[in-house]
Amino acid sequence: MFSRQPGAAQRSLRRFAVRCLAGLAGALLAAIASAQQVLVEVQGDYGNLQDNAEAFIGDVEGRSEQRLRRYIPTAVGQVEQALKALGYYQPTIESQMFEDTELPTVLLTVIPGEPVRVRTVNVTIRGAAQDDPFFLPVLPEKPAVGDVLNHGHYDALRQTIRNRSLILGYFDGEFTKRTLLVDPENHTADIELEFVSGERFRLGEVTFDGGDEFDRSLLDRFVEIESGDYYHADKIAELSGDLSNSGYFAEVLVDAPQEDAVDRVIPVSVRVRARDPRSVSAGVGYSTDVGPRLRGTWREHWINEQGHRRGAETELAKPRQSISGWYEIPLDPPMTDLWRFSSGYLREDIEDVESERLTFGQQWQHEKDNGWLQILSLRWEGERYSIGGEETNRSYLLLPGIGYSKLRADSPLDPSRGYRVQFDLTGAHREVFSTADVLHLNVLVKGLITFADKHRLLTRFQFGGVATNDFDEVPPSLRFFAGGDQSVRGYGYETLSPEDREGVSVGGRYLMAGSVEYQYTIADRWRLAAFFDRGNAIDDLFDPLATGVGAGIRWISPVGPLRLDIAKGLDPEFGGDWRLHFSMGPEL
Repeated sequence: MFSRQPGAAQRSLRRFAVRCLAGLAGALLAAIASAQQVLVEVQGDYGNLQDNAEAFIGDVEGRSEQRLRRYIPTAVGQVEQALKALGYYQPTIESQMFEDTELPTVLLTVIPGEPVRVRTVNVTIRGAAQDDPFFLPVLPEKPAVGDVLNHGHYDALRQTIRNRSLILGYFDGEFTKRTLLVDPENHTADIELEFVSGERFRLGEVTFDGGDEFDRSLLDRFVEIESGDYYHADKIAELSGDLSNSGYFAEVLVDAPQEDAVDRVIPVSVRVRARDPRSVSAGVGYSTDVGPRLRGTWREHWINEQGHRRGAETELAKPRQSISGWYEIPLDPPMTDLWRFSSGYLREDIEDVESERLTFGQQWQHEKDNGWLQILSLRWEGERYSIGGEETNRSYLLLPGIGYSKLRADSPLDPSRGYRVQFDLTGAHREVFSTADVLHLNVLVKGLITFADKHRLLTRFQFGGVATNDFDEVPPSLRFFAGGDQSVRGYGYETLSPEDREGVSVGGRYLMAGSVEYQYTIADRWRLAAFFDRGNAIDDLFDPLATGVGAGIRWISPVGPLRLDIAKGLDPEFGGDWRLHFSMGPEL
């Protein structure tokens, strides 16, 4: 493929423009000490060639006319190397010296010519890796036949093969052929790589150094590596991550050095140092839903050699005050499976509802093989409440429940893509220590994608429902309310709700809420956002929904995104108006 070349008139205009620019540069030199003295102009639409040529030349400043003339062949050679790296082996390069300024300048005009294209790509893997399904599929698609030769793609292909062999444990692997044959006259390139992997190494016994505060059986439950498993760097990283995230250790070092292998079996050594068993923290926060709040937490990260844990936390805000405690027993594997016993007290005074709730419960958490987290629970709730300032009611419920959730994200604090699915079902029966028949369902789905680097799309959908033969007996904690930072913006916190004849918000049988939010990255850690929210707490699935729209800004702090939104509720009959929303927390 030949590049389009400009006519003589166009070239004259360009040279005239360069002379004018050189004249301006000369005037500026009276005020500044130095400036770039070698300019490059790649003719045609070749932005990548222009950038690469300028990068190869670098800064050329402070040279006299004589020294600059001697430098021209070097600059031409640098431009030729820059173009070769991207597949253009036969460029035409003209140099022109501008001497009628205080600062001599050279212009290199480049016509790239026809590029070299890849004619053949032969990659051969020999040895044990040739039958390994985890080796070949990860190789890059480029360079491909017909592509303009890019030396960076060729180097990346070689490096990927080498890196993959080290990740999978083919430590004896080596290239027996590694050729890139370029024929500039015929504009073709042939690539041939042959890699002989040798035998794959295996992992041996895992030994621990330190961690004497814990029973060895607990440490062993973190280890999912079986002696004799094929080596994989991800297994080493996963063991390190599981131990680090357990909350038991201040220091974790997992090592499986190749040089310690015996008959291609590498022992795995783990060095750990226990963290301080107790910690106390306190913090002040703010959200437009509950206003300023004070939170305190006390935790015992381990209280015995079996790794049991316990803790307590409290939150104080104007509409809500709570205190709770919990005790946790790790199971097998301790990274995901546990028993948790908890109790708590919560007092709320939000809109037309005042309530006090006492809770005792337990949860069994287990991660299934398909990645879903399963929670089986049983809790007792005693609630005293009044709605609209009427007489105080009491309810007692024994609520068995089941929940499933799955979270997939490429980063815990600021993911670029991922999703969350959560499903919770609880129920109570009058004949089993309860004052009402209730079946309560809550479903939450979130999704996040990033495209074209700076564009993000975040979606959310939530559905809830209560089945009962007497809704008046259902306490407020199991009814549905909508509106606020995490629901429908443009409306007050939990102000969206069915009302009785006196206009008192009593909560709904159903909840439907959804959101679509677009974010655009404007700077490192800063994003603009525009959103559309729609939802309501309702008694009939065909009742009208409320709509809110708005815009905001996001700052990605070290502890997660902080969100500031200005929203407009489009339905004044539901209390929609201009509202400011401030909140923080993960987006998934």
